[in-house]
Amino acid sequence: MNLSPANILVVDDERSMRELLDFMLSKENYNISLAESGKKAISKIDGMDFDLVLCDIRLGDITGLDVLRAAKQKNPHTVVIMISAFASTETAVEAMNAGAYDYVPKPFDNDELKQTVANALERKTLAVERQVLEDELKKTVHFNKIIGNNPRMMHIYQMIRQVAKTRTNILITGESGTGKELIARAIHENSDRANKPFVPVNCGGIPDTLVESELFGHKKGAFTGASHDKKGLMEAADTGAIFLDEVGELSVAMQVKLLRAVQERMFRSVGGTKDIAVDIRIISATNKKLEDEVIAGNFREDLFYRLNVIEIKIPPLRERKSDLKILTQHFIEKYAREMDKEVTKVSSYAIDLLNKYDFPGNIRELENLIERSVALSSTNILLPDSLAMSIHKRRWIEGIEDKRFDLDEVVRGVALDEILADIERAYLTKALECSNGNKNRAAELLGITFRSFRYRLDKLNIE
Repeated sequence: MNLSPANILVVDDERSMRELLDFMLSKENYNISLAESGKKAISKIDGMDFDLVLCDIRLGDITGLDVLRAAKQKNPHTVVIMISAFASTETAVEAMNAGAYDYVPKPFDNDELKQTVANALERKTLAVERQVLEDELKKTVHFNKIIGNNPRMMHIYQMIRQVAKTRTNILITGESGTGKELIARAIHENSDRANKPFVPVNCGGIPDTLVESELFGHKKGAFTGASHDKKGLMEAADTGAIFLDEVGELSVAMQVKLLRAVQERMFRSVGGTKDIAVDIRIISATNKKLEDEVIAGNFREDLFYRLNVIEIKIPPLRERKSDLKILTQHFIEKYAREMDKEVTKVSSYAIDLLNKYDFPGNIRELENLIERSVALSSTNILLPDSLAMSIHKRRWIEGIEDKRFDLDEVVRGVALDEILADIERAYLTKALECSNGNKNRAAELLGITFRSFRYRLDKLNIE
């Protein structure tokens, strides 16, 4: 996170006022530049990017409104605060219409002005973050219901386009939660069979004794409980596609029966005497390494090669972290709509926390996390504390995450002041990161006064 101090331009034709503002704002850890006239201010604006401009309305040459317009023309995200000893409703309205953040009359309260500056800079940071997010969302690729613009996903989209029009068997591999069924559906929906059935089958979720009946159907009386004829899922997928999810979970005995159906697109129902021919496309998926299963004797080699004509490998979320922000934003919008909540975005610091986590459950885990977080959020932005994360049990506090505090060590003697200083330093540093260096905001996050916050920084020699 960027903790560099904000660049502020102070514009006032009174030397005493410039010196006062320079002294006051420099103590707040801002980089201050001074201009004694409007023309010099515009010259400085042309040559440097400022986060905030604090400008008097009445200047010796041109007006502060001219400086305001020049600053906004150079960078719309620059925040401008107008100050004047000759405040009027007319000039205030004109300044606000021209894009000023606020209009402060002289004489002003120093603490109030400092808070106004801090609030303005925070708003500027949020505006920039929002613009970056909007730009990223514009570049987001939505391939059917798949979201992401990571290069590896772009390659998968290209593969889907290439194989969709064929009848070739496809094997989709990837960890649980990576979206294998979404890929399978995208292949089907981009094929010439898109208006035909797509039948998903969870091979790992059907008891071994029922798999054959579920896939191929059965005749009345074929086994105890078979009270009527039943059409199998392969027949239900005729003219369309069948998706064999977690195909690696099938027993070896069932693999033998599936092999014939895959080879000949023909099978016999349980208890039946006639072959049933179907015109189906077969898409399979697994979270196992089937090559290893073949070597171990758990998966038939001939079936493996029949299913794996073309393989599509889906990367885990930890290997496509560049998609994390846009996936998170997508799920926020989805569940905010469903729950009728005003949650609109996720904070950059919360994204930093998410980026530190490997997400073993992949996109499914991320979606569940965001759904819970939106449900529990009491603000319109997901902050770090809003994240209903099981991973919160990890120690996110930088500087103490690897430390363990064992009360039994007290018997042998401990340096309590050092332990407490470590904890205090970590919280102060994190508060500064959360507030992007805004000390007033950092103090609020910690529930202490600004004076107390400054005292603690000085005490611990934190820059």
